Amino acid sequence: MTEPVPMTYARYLALDTLLDAQHPRSDLDDEMLFIIIHQTKELWLKQIIREMRFAKQQIRGDALVPAYKALARISRIQAVMTLSWDVLSTMTPSDYTRFRHVLGPSSGFQSDQFRTVEYMLGLKDKAFLKYQEDRPAAQAAMQAALEQPSIWDEAIAALARAGFDIDPDLLDRDFARPHEPSEQVEAAFLDVYRNPEKYWELYQLAEKLVDLDDAMATWRHKHVLTVERIIGGKMGTGGTAGVSYLQTTVAKRAFPELWSLRTQL
Repeated sequence: MTEPVPMTYARYLALDTLLDAQHPRSDLDDEMLFIIIHQTKELWLKQIIREMRFAKQQIRGDALVPAYKALARISRIQAVMTLSWDVLSTMTPSDYTRFRHVLGPSSGFQSDQFRTVEYMLGLKDKAFLKYQEDRPAAQAAMQAALEQPSIWDEAIAALARAGFDIDPDLLDRDFARPHEPSEQVEAAFLDVYRNPEKYWELYQLAEKLVDLDDAMATWRHKHVLTVERIIGGKMGTGGTAGVSYLQTTVAKRAFPELWSLRTQL
């Protein structure tokens, strides 16, 4: 009988596969950095998607406290992803120009996992599905996230179950459409914020969600600065407008009522 092969660090982490997944198209060190930075981001996005699914499931079951851990972990991951822009910014404009042509029409704009995270947060825009027409599994995962309730939809449903007056149309709608800011939702969470002791679990959930929005805005802002530092006002790869497009995304908020209610406190 053949003895089982003992587990090793390399085998457990599939290091041979992982470390063979970088295929620069030039011989420049900066291209390797560019690849590793973006591959690492995709690994973190994979984990964020797992945590988001867990958090949504817990909120749906009114187990808000267990959801906090997943939401806190997501915001920590977002912070790590934001710091990675500092590593990428060690690459000068001259460094990037030497290999930029090998990227062709590819762009981070096309990341299916990033768009899936946006959909799960509630930032729904089906226009991004077309970029995955050559990857049916990725497109199907995006489509599922687009059509399912977002984590914000789940939080609103939790408000209704807690006895707050929420219009049934907000609870049973076409979830593939973007959430429209609601005065009812703002009023309900305003009550939560005015009475945190009474609604402590919903209050903490709201703050954890604000952490996610805050971290996403910080990530987007640092992305803009890094791109501007490296390519200035040039067009982005993949046909995007580059910095001018990225600047329009900084103001996006997944949970708008949690921001607007602060003026009323």
